[in-house]
This record gives sequence, C-alpha cells and structure tokens, in this order.
Amino acid sequence: MNTAFYGLNLKGYELVIAVVCHDAGGAEVLSSYVRESGLECFYVLEGPARKIFERKLGSIATTPLGDAVRQSASILCGTSWQSDIEINAIKLARSLGKHSIAFLDHWVNYRERFTRAGITLLPDEIWVGDRIAESMAKEVFPGLPVTWVDNPYLQDIRREMAAIETRNSHQQDSITILYVCEPVSEHALLQHGNAHFLGYVEDEALRYFLSNCSVLGKPIKRILIRPHPSERAEKYSWVQREFEWPIAMGGVDTLLEEIVGSDVVVGCESMAMVVGLCAGKSVISCIPPGGRACVLPHPEITSLQDVLAMKK
Repeated sequence: MNTAFYGLNLKGYELVIAVVCHDAGGAEVLSSYVRESGLECFYVLEGPARKIFERKLGSIATTPLGDAVRQSASILCGTSWQSDIEINAIKLARSLGKHSIAFLDHWVNYRERFTRAGITLLPDEIWVGDRIAESMAKEVFPGLPVTWVDNPYLQDIRREMAAIETRNSHQQDSITILYVCEPVSEHALLQHGNAHFLGYVEDEALRYFLSNCSVLGKPIKRILIRPHPSERAEKYSWVQREFEWPIAMGGVDTLLEEIVGSDVVVGCESMAMVVGLCAGKSVISCIPPGGRACVLPHPEITSLQDVLAMKK
C-alpha cells in the first residue's frame, strides 16, 4: 500500500481502510483517490457511488458497514445528503476507537453535511481538494485537523482530457450546450425543510436558461440536458414539450465525454461545471434572479444574470 500518496503519511491508517460512500460527488473523488493510491480497502458503497467506483476500479465486492468498520484500521468516507451511511460510519468508528476521515468534495454546506436532526457528528479529520476549501473548512471546523489533498478527481480529469481528441470550436458557426442538472429542491427540502430555501429550484433555473439562451449570440446546434446521477431522466421530460430548442437528454455517455462534445457547460453550482473549466469550456451559472449567488469559487464561471444585464 502506498503510505505517502499526495505527501500524506498514512502509516497511522495502515492495514485495511473502510471506504464508505453514497453520493456521486464524494464517489468521484474517493474512487480516484483509491485508484491512484493503491489502498487496500473494504468497500461500503450505496446509491450512485457503486456504479462510479466500478467504472474506475472494475467489479467490487462490498462489505456490510459494521463488518467493514470493525475489520479496518480507519475509515475514509464522502458526505451525502441522500443517505446517512457516512454519518453512521463515523459514529461506529468513534465507538470502536477507529480514526475517521471525511473528504469534502464541494464548497458549500460543510457543517450541514454532518448534521442530522439537529445533532452534529464530526469525523476525526477533514480532507479537502483545494486551498479555498481548506480555508473554508478551517473556519467552519476550528480545532479539527483539515488536510489539503490535491483533488484526485480533477487530476484524473486532466489526465483523461490529455488523451481525448478535442475539436476547436472557435471557428464554428453554431454551438452545442451541455446543461448539468442538480436536485436543488430535494436537497433543500431534506436539509432545511423548504424546497425553495435557496431562492430557486431546478426547474426554475432550467427554464430561466432556456428562456434566455439566445443571449449566447450563436445559433444553437444542440442542448443536451444531463440529469444528476440521483435523478431520473423522466424528471425533465417537460423541457422538450415546453421549448422548441434542439434538446436531447444526456447521461448516456460519461460526464467527460459529454463535456468534450460540447462548447458551453451550463448549470447552477455543480461540480460538473468545474470539470467543464478543466476541459477548457465556457461555463455559465444560470441561477435565476432571487436565488443565492453561485458558491463555486471560480472567477472563470460567468453568471447568466450578468450577461443579460450587459445586453440591456
């Protein structure tokens, strides 16, 4: 086992590690980390995580949570809004005196990720993928060890991009758009008891974009709507009935393949937008008026509201 991957001394976590994950964001990061580091693991995977891990690592035998934690020296987990599996893993690890690490895959809702029914249960250590997240996590969790690990998922993306032939879209007369969806209302309802807590929901953001996408200035060859891994494609079937743009449903190919095949990536505040930046694409946040500002700390992301304001 590589005990110095990313410059970290993992000797305190030697032997076998329990990797616990449910949601797609954490799964992308942790699966890339495990693949690169060569860790020996027990896998506790549910929801979208299993498909993501198997896409990168091949067929995986999973282990029940209790068995995995008891037989491991420590745990490494993601965070989920759809599941309590990581929270339960942290709780069990603490009761058994096992070290627990949670990798934060985004830039929002840090404390809420570890809070259920008003009770916050933190791991022994936090890992983050960039310096901005490191600063944020240290502010939210004073006194808790926070370690910066150069985001292994984005490192994978950069390597894969180098192996994929991309086209020069700058001379094209039309553009292809990839719209990456997020279950904003479901997350807000579960976390805050109010689907409209952020000032908008996913359908409103998508309608806002489709009602204003002509502002991009070029004829649109295709708009590919990619549901979030936790969503069914049928959720957005209304779009093709309501709008006359050349719209197709995505999610058949990998995220990176759909990004490479597009000129512009649009969303609200999805990690997929950051992947779009890594791929050299124009990226737009289409959070509608009244919604909170995009939390992604990347100045290259353009706000649709700002574009429309400049056109007036």
